[in-house]
Amino acid sequence: MVGLLIALGLLVVVVVWAVGIYNRLVQLKNRYQNAFAQIEVQLKRRYDLIPNLVETAKGYMQHERETLEEVVQARNHALSGLQRAAGDPGNPAAMSELAGAEGALSGAMGRLFALAESYPDLKANQNMMQLSEELTSTENKVAFARQAFNDSVTSYNSYRQSFPAVSLAGRFGHPEDASLLEFEDREAIQEAPRVSF
Repeated sequence: MVGLLIALGLLVVVVVWAVGIYNRLVQLKNRYQNAFAQIEVQLKRRYDLIPNLVETAKGYMQHERETLEEVVQARNHALSGLQRAAGDPGNPAAMSELAGAEGALSGAMGRLFALAESYPDLKANQNMMQLSEELTSTENKVAFARQAFNDSVTSYNSYRQSFPAVSLAGRFGHPEDASLLEFEDREAIQEAPRVSF
């Protein structure tokens, strides 16, 4: 009888322990998914601003159609990458695709703003200045949201990889680590800038 009570007590402890691990994994996964939802909100806002920016620039940049079309295509590609990533935040392939699309969009936007410098009337346009300011503000919000997402993913991965969670995570529907969202090229950041005169 005492042996049965001890065995039953141990079983209860093991079940409570496993439930605690499962609940913590779910909680951490929900946090990083919510953090990604915040990125999604800011990126959608950014994507909504870009067509307005292109329309404003069109009137001034008649000979720069190729650049304007490149911005629109990059925006559309980034939007579809965001939609795929939103379906499975943390998926390494989806995060990599989104990061690549965001990099291409940032490059296209950089070329657009560089060309806009050649058009004083466009630079002075109130619409253009307001849209540029809103995009800059949105970029800052994206950076903060991405940092929060990456912090949440790191917490999830750290818990998932630690013992005893690592022994049960796969069985509880958490078979792999979530992926960080990095827009920058790590190798390019590590490389010292070259300056020549």
